[in-house]
Amino acid sequence: MSLMGTSVSGMLADTNWLSSISQNVSNANTTGYKNAETEFATLVDQAGGAADSLAGVKASLRSLNSLQGAVVGTSTTTDLAIQGSGYFVVTDSSGAYYLTRNGSFVPDAQGNLVNSAGFYLMGNIYTSGQSGTSDSIPKDKVNVTASGEMPTATTAGTLTVNLPSTASVVTTAADLPSVNPTAATVSYTDKTSVTAYDNLGGAHTIDVYLTNTGTSGGADTWEITAYDSADAASGGGFPYSSGPLATETLDFSSTKGTLTSGSPFNIPIPNGQTLTLDVSGTTQQASGFAVSANTTNGNARSSLAGVTIGTDGVLDFQYSNGASNAAYDIPLATVASEDNLTSLNGNVFQANQNSGSIVYSTPGQGGLGKMVSSSLENSTVDLATELTNMIEAQSAYQANSKVFQTGANLLDILNGLKA
Repeated sequence: MSLMGTSVSGMLADTNWLSSISQNVSNANTTGYKNAETEFATLVDQAGGAADSLAGVKASLRSLNSLQGAVVGTSTTTDLAIQGSGYFVVTDSSGAYYLTRNGSFVPDAQGNLVNSAGFYLMGNIYTSGQSGTSDSIPKDKVNVTASGEMPTATTAGTLTVNLPSTASVVTTAADLPSVNPTAATVSYTDKTSVTAYDNLGGAHTIDVYLTNTGTSGGADTWEITAYDSADAASGGGFPYSSGPLATETLDFSSTKGTLTSGSPFNIPIPNGQTLTLDVSGTTQQASGFAVSANTTNGNARSSLAGVTIGTDGVLDFQYSNGASNAAYDIPLATVASEDNLTSLNGNVFQANQNSGSIVYSTPGQGGLGKMVSSSLENSTVDLATELTNMIEAQSAYQANSKVFQTGANLLDILNGLKA
């Protein structure tokens, strides 16, 4: 009877083995799937004493969750893969949390990123100036629908130029740009421009004139004057329909050519704010006029052009004007024993006592892998190996069935014996 019981346990174990093989083969194309393997252990009725009473074999299933699948590129920015250890944090429609390696995320009707199994990607709304805030469970669904970037008025900028020390001095005050003379009489040394935005996002080109006015009080002086180019005469330039927005005197050290006073240059922007223009880096040296820095803040309204996701899990909104805005931190999660996670439908996992508690962190930190955008992780199933295992499992099942049949035949013989 023990012979038949042992062979039955073998057939049951081989059936479980075939079941895991079937599960692996059916998920050979499932994104982020980790293949499972069947492990066998000896069963005995009694250990110790003169002999062991054998009882067969026990089969158990173990998911190889720590295996890395091949990462392949896609054309969808929100397709995500993990190169290294870690899991995406997702929720179902009821808000329950899970872990997964299935990063096939696309926006739903509300713009929330959801994968092919119906689980929502979770992150933290980005805090300005502070990334890597993902050391606790993420609380926000990652949403890639955003209105266009709102206009921001210009308030600050930097203009750094070199003014030629050999330039001719303009001595006639009536010809200086600051008095808005006619085009025929105006005299200035050099001209450049900066761009500024008003309160409604309207762009203004600010013409900046720089004029050598000679020496005063032991310093070399220049006049800097700003006009709104919208007020320029037909064809551009002088005379402007209204006076200058601002005028300032720049004083330079006559020995070093560095600016000693005149910065910042404050320009009130029409329908906007005051532009505080830092010109402290401006020099007066024996070389040609050159602009080395010309930047201002502020922007016009622009539409959303797309999103990008960095290897550190920061999702940026990209706007049509070239600007970008960090929107979400997307963390990864891990546990001490990945292979002991509880597997659930939809290629997701939950932590348990054997796996250890979940730890959250920024991708690329704390031993976690990097997040790869426009990519997906293939299943770790190798079909050739699974088909080979299937043949072995089938052969083992048949061998156990032969043992069972032999035991049944022996019982028939015993039952047929006569005293």
